[in-house]
Amino acid sequence: MPAIECRGLSKYYGDVRGIEDVSFSVDDGEVFGFLGPNGAGKTTAIRTLLGFLSPTSGGATLLGRDATDPVESRRARERIGFLPGDPGLDRDRTAGAFLDHQAALRGESSRIADLSRGNRQKVALVAAFIHDPDLLLLDEPTSGLDPLLQEEFAALVRERVDDGASVLLSSHVLGEVAALCDRVGVLRQGHLVAVESVSELRSRGGKQVRVRVAEDVERADFEVRGIMNLRVGDTVSFTWTGGVARGVGG
Repeated sequence: MPAIECRGLSKYYGDVRGIEDVSFSVDDGEVFGFLGPNGAGKTTAIRTLLGFLSPTSGGATLLGRDATDPVESRRARERIGFLPGDPGLDRDRTAGAFLDHQAALRGESSRIADLSRGNRQKVALVAAFIHDPDLLLLDEPTSGLDPLLQEEFAALVRERVDDGASVLLSSHVLGEVAALCDRVGVLRQGHLVAVESVSELRSRGGKQVRVRVAEDVERADFEVRGIMNLRVGDTVSFTWTGGVARGVGG
């Protein structure tokens, strides 16, 4: 049974298309990426899957439950971790109080309003992972995180997948989905225009970069997120797919 099965899902806001005829599935234990620019429909698709928006047509299941049925959707969400693209946290609560509340729902430091964008994102990530969900839906999860925390996030995702969870991750950064995902669905103007493996995506995406170096460099200096097909010698060449180039060039 797929963790997610989406069948011809469409969502219109009046005459404005959010998503149209989107079909895909996410297998148990798979990390599936939504890749597309801002406004492509990634957030609309996730919010419709979760029952926060009513679909115009089509249907979906989450963990075997009908995502369009309010009762079934609510039961599925008990086993789902969700990170919205812009977490709407209660800024008058402390981070500890918010997380205690989240833990209580699922079985004084500083107020959230005083936290930086990155720290608010960390609180939201903890809330998404706190109950060891079977399925994670993560919308632009690394927004606001520094490079080291992005690596910690990636390790956390892999740990949950090793424990049997499935993940749907949306991003506009090719390097992020290439580093974490098994397959990727490409969204453009509300349409799912391609579903392919990361290896297929890597073969077609990215910018070719060649750097001439004056002295010897270590391969590890360039083995960072967003770099693929790395060759190190008198000239360093690689494919740059975006993401964070931590440590490159010192």
